[in-house]
Amino acid sequence: MDRIDALKLFSLVAETESFSKAAEISRLPRSTVSAVIQKLESSHKTQLLYRTTRKVHLTEDGLALLQRCHYLLAEMDEIDSLFKQNPSKVSGKIKVDVPSRIGSRVIAPALPDFLNQFPEIDIELRVTDRAVDLIQEGVDCVLRVGNLVSSSLIARPVGRFDIINVASVAYLKKYGAPEKTEDLSNHFAVNYISPTTGKVMPWEYIKDNKLISITMKSRVMVNHADTYIACALSGMGMIQAPAFDVMHLLAKGELVEVLPHAKAEPMRVNILYPHRQHLSQRVRIFIDWLEKTINDIQH
Repeated sequence: MDRIDALKLFSLVAETESFSKAAEISRLPRSTVSAVIQKLESSHKTQLLYRTTRKVHLTEDGLALLQRCHYLLAEMDEIDSLFKQNPSKVSGKIKVDVPSRIGSRVIAPALPDFLNQFPEIDIELRVTDRAVDLIQEGVDCVLRVGNLVSSSLIARPVGRFDIINVASVAYLKKYGAPEKTEDLSNHFAVNYISPTTGKVMPWEYIKDNKLISITMKSRVMVNHADTYIACALSGMGMIQAPAFDVMHLLAKGELVEVLPHAKAEPMRVNILYPHRQHLSQRVRIFIDWLEKTINDIQH
């Protein structure tokens, strides 16, 4: 087995945390997988994996090697794809991390289209609402919404999400609907805590081409998008949410739009990735598809 194949096998063992699973996927005897890893450790003169009866775990040196493997193997896949004129023949796996609601309401429903177009590309779709260390966690790219914090990552804008104000029927029956922004002082909001900054997000709206931020009265604060919408449905307060995320609830009459003339700025959507030179063809293809998917739901 050559060096590249050995590194691929090491990466597979690390990701599955199991010699047996790696052997099953690679269709090799478990003894062969074990021997390859031992030879790799011997050649690097370091232990790459901690072995237990149930799982294997990366050592510090193993983690460092795995991080370099992701880039090296991506480059090798890119070289293999250079002379494939048909993009549908590009192959490999993409590991992407997205916010939970975007994963479930935007990407997952549209993903069959991507898989049909590119039958040799596999997707590992991770959903989190926290900051992700792309290098440490071996992620190819992440999708993030809103203002970006300063970082060394490359950001590619891929669209915007319109934000609307909504409340439940039960809330409006109890408190009435605000008719102008001055009425907001008499209303309650479900406050949202940013998973990235840990700060409560203000209620915002555009007035006379200026962004106005106010602090709303609130009896509940949450840090997860699902819970944010659930609290609104329970009548605990008004919320500001991406239109795509609540359209089905508006259609059912479970939520009602309020103050349509005083909405927050659309939220910018960006794809982040570590280094342009490490962006493989399959990741470029996925980003292009994702940009089209996001823009399609706005029309």
